[in-house]
Amino acid sequence: MSKQTIFARQRHQLDQAITYGTKKQALGLARKFLALAKKRNIVSEIEYFKGQIDLLKNRFVSAIEHFDLALKLNPKDGASYNDRALCMVELGIIDEALEYFDKGIAAEPDYATIYHNKGWLLNNIGRYTEAIKCFNKALELEPDRAVTYDNLADALANLGEIEAAIRAYRKVLELLKPNQCRIIRSKIKERIKELQEKIYR
Repeated sequence: MSKQTIFARQRHQLDQAITYGTKKQALGLARKFLALAKKRNIVSEIEYFKGQIDLLKNRFVSAIEHFDLALKLNPKDGASYNDRALCMVELGIIDEALEYFDKGIAAEPDYATIYHNKGWLLNNIGRYTEAIKCFNKALELEPDRAVTYDNLADALANLGEIEAAIRAYRKVLELLKPNQCRIIRSKIKERIKELQEKIYR
């Protein structure tokens, strides 16, 4: 997570809750960390966590305003660029979202999440080879990111690289904690089965 903020641990916790938990859990953490930022009177973090709350509540325009304020106070905050870009995607502003991912990468080039999310967007708009490069960069920075292997597998499958996709999906199952994300585990197992059937047809 961001090395530019003293709230790096809290931001990482929130990111994990968004990825593997529920929206309710994530909102609870965002509110808790907002209160802590207010207590410490760190305005950039106040704006960041306000943006997170709005993003989680699908108030994307308002979230962008908070992330912009956070960036004015801390221009090296890759997470704020990343989350601003995610809001833009939700609003259908795709090309500019890619620009904001790139701005975030320039500001904080060792922040794995921004490469992951740029890859996620590229995969969703059919730019699979570019997406795979982004996922590989994220994994170079954080080799145990199960969610990135999941998205990498999808991009590989989209390119027709079925065996590589199966290997990536198996890596997800290996990295997830035993009792973590049972629904995701089940879906991945189903996906592996589907892909194996393609090989043996």
